[in-house]
Order: sequence, then structure tokens, then C-alpha cells
Amino acid sequence: MYGKARLAISAYQKVGVDAAVEVADPHRLILLLFSGAQAALGNARAAFRQQQVAARGEALSKAIDIITNGLKVSLDLEQGGEIAERLSALYDYMVMRLLHANLASDPAALEEVSGLLEEIHSAWREISPAAAEQAIA
Repeated sequence: MYGKARLAISAYQKVGVDAAVEVADPHRLILLLFSGAQAALGNARAAFRQQQVAARGEALSKAIDIITNGLKVSLDLEQGGEIAERLSALYDYMVMRLLHANLASDPAALEEVSGLLEEIHSAWREISPAAAEQAIA
């Protein structure tokens, strides 16, 4: 019974996220990507504590995917100029640190990336959607 309840909750959450993505403007999509990356890092953090290597790798892979195929590809390097270029390099650095966190079992590297993501996420929350659209594709 408990397993069915978890499946139902998971399905409900997925539908909620899918619905949020369908109606989100570009600014909101970026915010959702940051939240998703932080959630994946939270799962990796829990896996570190519980010494679940496979779960840790899966969660870190999800965070890397969000950073690489979500946040980084959304940058418009032509219109975003130096800021977009610096964010691109920072996203590359974050991916390298997360790979290191997994391979070296280094939770401090995970925490470093989590802090960096939170700083950028916080800045995105402060800017208007119109200003955000100029920085992304």
C-alpha cells in the first residue's frame, strides 16, 4: 500500500512540474531549472549521508544534466555578452566539481556547487522576466 501511495505522489508531482513547465515564461523556466538542480543536489546530499553510491551518482548526473542541457544551453552568448560567457564558464566549472564530488566521494564539492547555484538562482529571482529574456535565448 505504501509503495502505491508513493507512486501516486510521484505521478502527481510529475504532472505538477510538467504543467508548470508548459505554462512558464522563459524567466520562470530558468527558475524551475535552478530548483530542479538544487533538488537533485539535495538527493545527492542524502545519498552521501546514507553511503548510497548508485543513488548519489544518479542524483549528481541529474544535476549535471540540468546544468548542462538546461541552464547552459539557455544562454544566448551573442546577446548576453560577457555575462553569458562567464555563466557558461561557471556552469562548466560546476559540472567539473560535481564529477569530482562523485568520483572522489567529496561532499564539499557538492556543497560548493550548491552554494554557487543558489547565488545565481537568487539573482534570477530578483530580476524581472523582461530583463531575463534579454539574457537567454
